[in-house]
Amino acid sequence: MSDPARQLEDFLQRVPYVRFLGMRAELAGDEMTAILPFSQHLIGNVMLPALHGGVIGAFLETTALAQLSVAQAASPGGQKIAKTIDVTIEYLRPGRPLTTYARADLRKVGRRIANVHVEAWQEARSHPIAFLRGHFLLAGE
Repeated sequence: MSDPARQLEDFLQRVPYVRFLGMRAELAGDEMTAILPFSQHLIGNVMLPALHGGVIGAFLETTALAQLSVAQAASPGGQKIAKTIDVTIEYLRPGRPLTTYARADLRKVGRRIANVHVEAWQEARSHPIAFLRGHFLLAGE
């Protein structure tokens, strides 16, 4: 068992795309909030302007993987590296040029598979911009 905050920081440092996005995370107990500060290079539609759908999708998937790394750090079963099996993303609203937040809910974490739901919002959590539902393979190191 290792420290969840340290595990989260290690995970975020290992992923180059996290640095490209400028993503960071805050941990309160075992609940993590991922934060995507707005940056001009994240815009996909300059006419609206709106965040690129791939940026939102990657932010949601990375949030799920980061939450799994936190959960794995706290579990007595040892460290497992999560790998994406499949994800479904529901884009509900355009991502405006604002800071975006996301939280992952681990619906079920089995010995080999985890089911995760992630929601992203900007100004109010009651008005989400996108959801992700995904399955992740938990493999031992």
